[in-house]
Amino acid sequence: MEITFHCSHCKQQLAADASASGQTIHCPTCNGAITIPAPDATNIHITNPIATSAAAKVEHHFAVPVRDGPAEILIQKSKPKDEDEPTQGPKKIRMRVIRHTDCIEVGHDRYEETVSNFLNKVGEENIISISPLTYTHIDIGTQKILTDFAVQIIYRH
Repeated sequence: MEITFHCSHCKQQLAADASASGQTIHCPTCNGAITIPAPDATNIHITNPIATSAAAKVEHHFAVPVRDGPAEILIQKSKPKDEDEPTQGPKKIRMRVIRHTDCIEVGHDRYEETVSNFLNKVGEENIISISPLTYTHIDIGTQKILTDFAVQIIYRH
């Protein structure tokens, strides 16, 4: 609840919370000492704090564009460069590690299929070496250290 009153010195209209009645303040305009009056029927105003906020006082008129055709693409996504695609110019030596745990999908072991597809994509003439690897990792479900295997392929790309 808000009380409105006038400064007894400069007649500036002021407002204060009703709980502050009886307190002495200084007028922000003339710096004169004023006692906040007690609430009565003439100076009480119930206000909605949201309606009196600075944001509520600013009027916004937004317009949404309407189009008949398809929406335009504002941000073009670049195609991710596949490291397995051959590049133009001299070939570079690359390495790829295919881990067994990365090839298990919903109970199906696709490790051999994944390795075979990669080797066929690279081509036999571009393969420099294939090395089996053994590694350990922590299983998320059981929190145990497990030993697993992988293959390291060094190839020309």
